[in-house]
Amino acid sequence: MKFFDYTLFSLIVFLLILSLITLLSVTSVTSPNYFKKQLIWHSLAFCVMVITTFVDLRVLREYIPFINFGIIFLLLITLFMPPIQNVHRWIPLGFMRLQTSELVKISVVFFLADYLDRNYSKINTLKFLVKPAVIFSVMLFLIALQPDLGTPALIFAVILFSLFSAGVKPLYILAPIIAAIPLVIIELYRHPYRLMRLKTFLSPWENAKKETYQLAQSLIAIGSGGWFGVGAGASSMKLKYLPEAHTDFIFPIIAEEFGFIGSLTIISAFIYILKRSMDISFSAKDYFHRYLSAFSAFMLVSQAFFNISMTAGMIPTKGLPLPFFSYGGTSIIVTMTLCGFILNSSRMREIK
Repeated sequence: MKFFDYTLFSLIVFLLILSLITLLSVTSVTSPNYFKKQLIWHSLAFCVMVITTFVDLRVLREYIPFINFGIIFLLLITLFMPPIQNVHRWIPLGFMRLQTSELVKISVVFFLADYLDRNYSKINTLKFLVKPAVIFSVMLFLIALQPDLGTPALIFAVILFSLFSAGVKPLYILAPIIAAIPLVIIELYRHPYRLMRLKTFLSPWENAKKETYQLAQSLIAIGSGGWFGVGAGASSMKLKYLPEAHTDFIFPIIAEEFGFIGSLTIISAFIYILKRSMDISFSAKDYFHRYLSAFSAFMLVSQAFFNISMTAGMIPTKGLPLPFFSYGGTSIIVTMTLCGFILNSSRMREIK
């Protein structure tokens, strides 16, 4: 515990508590049972973070091939599950609906940290990239079939940024980006609603009663908060005016109730997580924990950036939860696992 990052741990606990307060406000009128369920998931996720923080992750490295195979198998099963809102993204388990695409985030971070550590001397050889390219392509393809384009886009961006930060040649980073462009174009035309989202997010007020209703309501909520917000629990947009306010669009409710100052506080918290994680990364004793801390932070903060940008109309609408805050059992467990990776790395470092 000599180098354990108590400051980062305190910030994570603060975000957990604030997320529960926000979710209580959002669901108190429409769906009060959601808060009770999420309280259980938050408690379980906190325990997962503690376990992840203190377990010797180096022991688990030998099981990475089995972990990857298991997640690919779960992604395949997901495609044959009964659709929910015309998509196949969950496996019903009775006590919860397991969103298998979320598990890929843990797998990607853990696999990359291990693979880069074991093959650091080969990092700038093309042969080095074949194995991760095949594994990740299969995972992202299966997620895209659900259909889901937002999660693969997020994970793809994090993978490339992680490889770039590790020292992989820019040319090797650029090649998959170029290869992905025609695939994205094909997906846009295969699913007309995606092309519609791309067109309408540039002018959300033209179809505010139909195609861009959710985005328009989101912008109204953000604008209604002013500097200091309308007060905790006083949001009017949560009264079923803003669809999915407890999941992907919870940030506009935060902005409405706590204003610009509250929104800036949340954004600053994610930036600080990234900064603190990079400090941990630079002082790590070995490359595995260095990569694990940095890549976990990239995943968390990138997802937060995507979600907030989406709700503010800066990028097209996608189904990406806001880490810590959005309702969902799988999401909060994955978020806290990534936090556990960072805190675990803080224990395995030396202060220079």
